Amino acid sequence: MKPIPFNKPYIPLASLKNMAISAMSGTIAGNGRYTKLCHGVFEQRFGFKKVLLTTSCSDALEMAAILCGIEPGDEVIMPSFTFMSTANAFLLRGARVVFADTLPGIPNIDPAEIEKLITSKTKAIVVVHYSGIACDMDRVMSIAGKCHLSVVEDAAHAFDSYYNGRPLGSIGHFGTFSFHETKNIISGEGGLLAINRQENEKRGEIIWEKGTNRAAFYRGETDKYGWVDIGSSFLPPDTTAAILYTQLCRLDKIQNQRRKIWWNYFEQLKPLEEKGLVSRPFIPDYGYVNGNMFYLLTNSPEEQISMLNYLKKHGIHAVFHYFPLHSSKYFIDKHDGRQLPNTDRFSSCLLRLPLYHHLKERQVRYIVKKIEQFFQEQ
Repeated sequence: MKPIPFNKPYIPLASLKNMAISAMSGTIAGNGRYTKLCHGVFEQRFGFKKVLLTTSCSDALEMAAILCGIEPGDEVIMPSFTFMSTANAFLLRGARVVFADTLPGIPNIDPAEIEKLITSKTKAIVVVHYSGIACDMDRVMSIAGKCHLSVVEDAAHAFDSYYNGRPLGSIGHFGTFSFHETKNIISGEGGLLAINRQENEKRGEIIWEKGTNRAAFYRGETDKYGWVDIGSSFLPPDTTAAILYTQLCRLDKIQNQRRKIWWNYFEQLKPLEEKGLVSRPFIPDYGYVNGNMFYLLTNSPEEQISMLNYLKKHGIHAVFHYFPLHSSKYFIDKHDGRQLPNTDRFSSCLLRLPLYHHLKERQVRYIVKKIEQFFQEQ
């Protein structure tokens, strides 16, 4: 068996055709033909009120932080089990980040922990839909509504995933997505901001266009454009949008294949879970599997490391995931000292298995077989 990488980007040849069309159009800067085509797909298929392509999910989060009105001294509650971009976006606005623990059975933020952490300085709640499995959005939105807080959905893992049938990223006030090459739908780098409050749409577009009303000018809504607000160069080149549009045209094919692989793992690992050797992902009734990643949980940190090394020895590139942000080198002296035991457990016991479009069923069987042999040899 040839080595099995953790990820292998799916890049149809049509991507090159669309990139060439974009390059030959005479306009390869942002907000061109393919950007508009992508926006149309997101708004029509998923019902997002207003979307803006960005150069990364990090940029989308930074835009969301500005639109939430975050100022120095404001507090923002979010999980510690996430990528540092989730926190950076709000720290850059001067906020104090307050980390909440996850649920014991899902690496998603615990709504009960959110309620405990709200103070008079709290301005926003950020939820992360880990591996595309939805957070309990009814509870989160209820808490936010009672306390008049903004909600940002970090849906970097959750493109084409749902909460009780509603697209993730469309429920909070803002949704952010990633199209990094490790995600379901990719453009190399890239992201998207979904704006779900009408009152934020106009300003969002201005922030996206470096603080100018340039987009309105090109629509003929004003006779000139100028600097009217803060902002930055958040929009990607249209060649990046061309790659993304190629992916969106194959969305159902890509998603069906990734979900098939996910369920193959889930079913084949069932006997090991029944023996108490590993834990498979838990899917709540309100959740949905979008095939973003497949992970399992070992019973100890030592077992996690041993299994990673064992799989590597057999040509399988499995990986761990987030180091908790609250105990990171940068943030440890800024954390309030609370223990986050569920977060620590996921960090030290979670292991991600290869999952990409071209992964074969025989390769999945081989990976599961090697996991079984790992326990047989202990």
